[in-house]
Amino acid sequence: MQQNLAKNLANRLREVYTEGKWVTGTNIKEEIQHVSWQDAIQRIHNLNSIAALTFHLHYYIAGVLQVLEGGTLDIRDKYSFDAPPITSQEDWENRIQKFTKDTEKFISLVENMSDSQLFENFVLEKYGTFYRNIDVQIEHAYYHLGQIVLIKKMIGIL
Repeated sequence: MQQNLAKNLANRLREVYTEGKWVTGTNIKEEIQHVSWQDAIQRIHNLNSIAALTFHLHYYIAGVLQVLEGGTLDIRDKYSFDAPPITSQEDWENRIQKFTKDTEKFISLVENMSDSQLFENFVLEKYGTFYRNIDVQIEHAYYHLGQIVLIKKMIGIL
């Protein structure tokens, strides 16, 4: 029973990031993996591009992953859209690959956490628990998954 909560969180992360179809009929990995780099950088009005949203999502995953691996919390909201430009299909594929690799590593580490670890403070008490910070990753991902799907519809690739 000790790992049930962590396994449930990991399954919810997989659902939205890499494998799922139950809640929305899709997931982030599925929505970005066949997008061309030109479509990924296309902006509609003042919306973020798919490439920018992918960077943004990865920024937070990578930042929390660093903490899960025993490192420091170095991410800051003000830098979460400071993405290097995508100028080729290779750039875009590299971004997708890094996003996917880090997300899968993040999910694996979450899955192996104990309940007691989940309810420890995340770095500082003011940031809440590990559970809260993992759960917010799920909410954040669904929010931006919806944006990615809408942008794809608006640029005519869905």
